[in-house]
Amino acid sequence: MKLIITGFSNSGKTTVFNALTGQNLETPSYPTSISADVEPHPGIVKVPDTRIDKLSSIYEPKKTTFATVEYIDYLGITSAAAGGDVSQNTKVFTLIKDADAVVHVVRAFEDEAVMHPLGVVNPARDVASFEVELILGDLEFVEKRIEKIEDQEKRGKKQDEGDKKLLMKCKKALEEEQSLRNIEFSEEEKRLMLPYQFLSTMPEIIVLNIDENDLGSDRIAQYQKEIEGFFKESGQKIVPPVLTLCGKIEMEIAQLPADEAEAFLDDLGIEEPAMNKLCHVSYQSLGLISFFTVGEDEVRAWTINAGTRAHQAAGKIHSDIERGFIRAETVGYDDFISSGENMAAVKEKGLARLEGKTYAVKDGDIINFKFNV
Repeated sequence: MKLIITGFSNSGKTTVFNALTGQNLETPSYPTSISADVEPHPGIVKVPDTRIDKLSSIYEPKKTTFATVEYIDYLGITSAAAGGDVSQNTKVFTLIKDADAVVHVVRAFEDEAVMHPLGVVNPARDVASFEVELILGDLEFVEKRIEKIEDQEKRGKKQDEGDKKLLMKCKKALEEEQSLRNIEFSEEEKRLMLPYQFLSTMPEIIVLNIDENDLGSDRIAQYQKEIEGFFKESGQKIVPPVLTLCGKIEMEIAQLPADEAEAFLDDLGIEEPAMNKLCHVSYQSLGLISFFTVGEDEVRAWTINAGTRAHQAAGKIHSDIERGFIRAETVGYDDFISSGENMAAVKEKGLARLEGKTYAVKDGDIINFKFNV
């Protein structure tokens, strides 16, 4: 799964990326926009999972493999309200369309040395402005698409009426500054929408980048309340998760050895890095779960969509296992641990299950697939 980290200039996007990935990309400040020559920077991050840690300590495998998330750091969005060059937004929008979700970094820290593109720090305003830019991006795309369809019609080429009708519906909503997330679409309309990859339908995670002195402050709690209020008032069906972190501290933590990082967290009274929470929220926002395979060779987490059937999950491991699927020998992680971390005890208690093709795999299932090719 791939998520793009974006937001307005000088919000701390690259700092958050460095904190997530342990990289050390330069974090310069810019007056209003970022050089168009900047290339996307990818980084692969392991999704922390104490269950994998536990299973690995039990089986002592040659290899332990965690689920992963790919994050990409790139150009920020330019706001028309800030007087910036919004033409560069097209590059960002193209990358967003290829991602699975957006991590929107919102500035909530004061720093006279780093100018805010809109003058003053106001997270709720920035969130609203960001949503407007996504809507305008979708509107520009829809208008061009409708224009192309009408041009083809003038040339006597028959066009799909359902497609044009859908685009006109989207155009009307977007002109009213409505995010397409807020609009009801039929199943057929949703199918037609898939190739368009509309920006305002993308899953979004809000990250409030705060100052170290504001950790746990009432001011930050108020910012969160205002942001959530904006989405509710705008008719958003699902309010995006809003996480709070200090990117500067998190970046320092990410670049320390594990023992020093733990001591640093203890000194600050932080139970776990906020980056761990962001990884988990990224996973959950996309409706993903993990099942496990265990053994002396490898303990591994496999990423699937919630509701995935057993034979499809088998295909994540190898297409031959899906093709020759017989059954899935399944044990819940909690059942395994509560049975003395012993598979024989699990079976004696009747907690091991033989599941067929249509079984919907659950998060934390430990599975051994039986197949014949």
